[in-house]
Amino acid sequence: MTTIPLAGSTAAPVRTRLWREAAILAGRTIRHWRARPAAFAVQLLFPVLVILMMGGLLGGAIAGSAGNYILFVIPGVLAFTMLFGVETTMIAVTTDAAKTVTDRFRSMPISRGSVLLGRVLADMLTSVVEVVVITLAGLALGWRWENGVLPALAAYGLLLWLRFGLLWVGVWAGLTVGSPEAVSAAQLLAWPIGFLSTVFVQPVTMPVWLGAIAEANPLSATATAVRELFAGVHQPGLTWAAAHPLVIALAAPLLLTAVFGPLAVRAFKGLGR
Repeated sequence: MTTIPLAGSTAAPVRTRLWREAAILAGRTIRHWRARPAAFAVQLLFPVLVILMMGGLLGGAIAGSAGNYILFVIPGVLAFTMLFGVETTMIAVTTDAAKTVTDRFRSMPISRGSVLLGRVLADMLTSVVEVVVITLAGLALGWRWENGVLPALAAYGLLLWLRFGLLWVGVWAGLTVGSPEAVSAAQLLAWPIGFLSTVFVQPVTMPVWLGAIAEANPLSATATAVRELFAGVHQPGLTWAAAHPLVIALAAPLLLTAVFGPLAVRAFKGLGR
């Protein structure tokens, strides 16, 4: 059990104390990764398996050649991973609540927000490692960014920004579903969200109505925006959302954070009532 040191002075800035406590709690999660390296390795290697499966098995059928499809699918898998990694957050939050770990944290003289923020910070670190692993796999398979280093860094920033917004959804869901078993059912929703997008295929290959829905998916906006930043080429689409992916890629995570961040804090305060 992690011991949270009290602030040295009651006059210490609340914000500084919040971040200090969150960093300590994030360290607790990181130590859990070290204790379970196999589970952490599976989480990191899953997107690489997706790349190999989609690129090797289906790439030729979709894009004419596996090499051409790799250039398209790597940015998509990066966005896809930002969504699917949230499952780990949901499971961890729900498990802590089920094992009364969360109740112990609530009984301690620490900020309520620091417990949730610590979880988010730890999972953001995981996201960085995932992005690095996928990038290395893509480079090994022949993918390259062609628009310079600064646009590439901006693309990675968009990916992590999406993950930040989605993590608050995961924290809220983990606190409200009630049990680890219920999380498994909730995880099923990630699959249609992930595949009903432009992550793996162009919307022009879909029926018009379905392509419009796929383009409205925030996951599609981020995938399209990072493709354009990596390649420096605008991708045509069917709707306003496809014409302005950067706007949606910036706005959607902000909206998710603004809505689900407070909801997560409220759910945390209401545990056990």
